[in-house]
Amino acid sequence: MSTLDRHNTTPLHRDTLTVVIPVYYNAESLRPLFDEFQKIDSEIENLGMNLHLVFVDDGSGDDSLELLRSIQGSRPGTTVVKLTRNFGAVSAAKAGFSFVEGDCFVLIAADLQDPVDKIPEMVRAWRDGYKLVLLVRERRGDPLLTRIGSSIYYALLRRLVFTDYPKRGFDVSLMDKDLLPYMRNSGKNVNPSLFAYYLGYRAKQIPYVRAARKFGRSRWTLAKKLRYFLDSILGFSILPLRLAMLFGLTVASLSLLYATFIVISTLTKGSPLPGFPTIVALLAFTSGISLFVTGMIGEYVWRVFDQTNKRPEWVVDETYRS
Repeated sequence: MSTLDRHNTTPLHRDTLTVVIPVYYNAESLRPLFDEFQKIDSEIENLGMNLHLVFVDDGSGDDSLELLRSIQGSRPGTTVVKLTRNFGAVSAAKAGFSFVEGDCFVLIAADLQDPVDKIPEMVRAWRDGYKLVLLVRERRGDPLLTRIGSSIYYALLRRLVFTDYPKRGFDVSLMDKDLLPYMRNSGKNVNPSLFAYYLGYRAKQIPYVRAARKFGRSRWTLAKKLRYFLDSILGFSILPLRLAMLFGLTVASLSLLYATFIVISTLTKGSPLPGFPTIVALLAFTSGISLFVTGMIGEYVWRVFDQTNKRPEWVVDETYRS
């Protein structure tokens, strides 16, 4: 669609906005979430667009699927995708991308911590010609430890990957259909938000305050956060490996200097036994560094293997369409 068409208040045809919502143990928030979408339905329609909702049930063990089927039966333009098991939020999002229809699409979580009512504003920015529109966090109502961990994560991200990445990050984004092929074909271990930013499209940033969680409990465990962190850093930057190499070179140089000192000391003063603990400590330290670097290389190698072993990222069990 041309930019002129987007600015036209009476478009020749109705565009379609698809919203992809991964769902995992969100039974408590689904009804309130659906109410929020109903509130913006008329506003999206006034913008000359159809709203298509795609819910992806990522192997929830609660009543999420039953509620989603009820929602799907009550609203035209709703698709519910049931995966065979829990594949993770990233895989669920990519499964949802396979069902995107129309001219632009949004990825948003089902926990209502991110504002649904900002979507019309994102659509208006898209009509102004932006192919990537981001909801960037100004503040967040999460617990203190979560805020501290998030600050460290985004600081490292800005230092190691993209220096101009939003300071407090983003999870919600509206993307033009031009980004869809790239999002569908991205690697298995890829942070979708980071990947969309990596594509380099001119982005519009809309600030918001992330709400505190009101429904259920977070399933975003420490192990999942750690994996997400590794995918974000190792998936987009070779800098950690180069830093490890530099650190290893520094340790090796210092060890060589120390070895030279030991040789000179032995030739001039003999070889006293008290030096033995120092040597053991140095051996243990350098061995630890070697294992650390080897493990980091293994992370990169695993990502290559995981990308080439033809293992599916998700498997769709059933699809329910209006």
